[in-house]
Amino acid sequence: MHITDIIRGNSPTFSFEFFPPKTPKAAETVYQTIRDLELYMPHFVSVTYGAGGSTRDLTHDLVERIQHTTKLEPIPHLTCVCHKEDEIEEILLRYAKSAIGNILALGGDRPAGIAYDKSRDSFQHAIDLVKFIRRFNESGAHPDRRGFGIGVAGFAEGHPATPNRVVEMDYFKTKVDAGADYIVTQLFFDNRDFLDFRERCALNEIHIPIIAGIMPITSISGLKRIAELAGGALFPAKLLRALQHCQNDPEMVRRVGIQYALEQCRDLLDNNVAGIHFYTLNRSDATRVIVDRLGIPRRQNAQTASV
Repeated sequence: MHITDIIRGNSPTFSFEFFPPKTPKAAETVYQTIRDLELYMPHFVSVTYGAGGSTRDLTHDLVERIQHTTKLEPIPHLTCVCHKEDEIEEILLRYAKSAIGNILALGGDRPAGIAYDKSRDSFQHAIDLVKFIRRFNESGAHPDRRGFGIGVAGFAEGHPATPNRVVEMDYFKTKVDAGADYIVTQLFFDNRDFLDFRERCALNEIHIPIIAGIMPITSISGLKRIAELAGGALFPAKLLRALQHCQNDPEMVRRVGIQYALEQCRDLLDNNVAGIHFYTLNRSDATRVIVDRLGIPRRQNAQTASV
C-alpha cells in the first residue's frame, strides 16, 4: 500500500524498524520479534540496509519474506553508499515485482573496515537517490501507477554534517521537493527538538507527514550503542540523571528507559504527531510494553500468517 494511503486513513501511525539478521541465531531472534509485533498490526515496518554490501541481500530477503508470509507492510531502506544506477534500478525492479509499495531513501553511513571512495558512487546525496526513484516511478514499472512512496530521513537535532541550521533546512527542503512523500526522523530524546523541527519545516513550506523516531533505552550498554549509532544524539540531563541513579540495577535501567520513552510518546500524541516509528533493535519486549501502556487498540485485521 502506498504510504500516502496508509497515513491518510490512519494518522497517527505506529511502525517498527528491524535490521536483517547476520547469523542463523540472529535470524531466529528477528523472526520471533516479527511474530511478537505482528500481533499489534503496525501500519508498516521498515528494514535497514547495510553499508558496503554487508547485509544488502539479507535486507532484500527479509523484506520479501515479510511481504509474502505476513500481513505486515514492509518498507525497505535504500542508501547511496557503494551503488551504481543500474544496481539501484535492479533492486527497484525486484521490489516492484514483489509489490513493495514504499522505499526509505537515505544517504547511508560510510562502510567500516573496507576501502571506500565516495566519489565513485552514482548517488552523492540522498536527494540524488530520491530523484532516481521518482524517475523510476514515472517509467510505469511499478504496479501502482504512482510508483513507490518515497520516504526521507529528518534530523530533529540537526544534521551532523551541516551545523548551519539555516542552510540545513534549505538543503532539506530541496530533498523533500525532489519527490519525498513522508519523513521519518532520526531518534531523539527531547521532544522539544522534534516539535521545533516540525515547526521549522512548516515555516519552510514542507507539509508532508513527519513521523517521529523513538528508541527506548533498555540498558547502559544500549545507551552507549545508541550514542555511537546516532552520531551524536543529545541525551537530556533528566534522562541521564534517572539512569545514573540505577545504573547498577539492570532491571531498573530497563524500567526507567521504557518509562521515559512512554512519556515521550504520550507527549508526541498530545501534540498531534503524524506517527511514531519505534527503533526496536530486533527486540520486541520494550516496544510491546510501550504500545500496551499507550492503550493503542490492535487493528481488526490482526489474523496473521506464520513467518
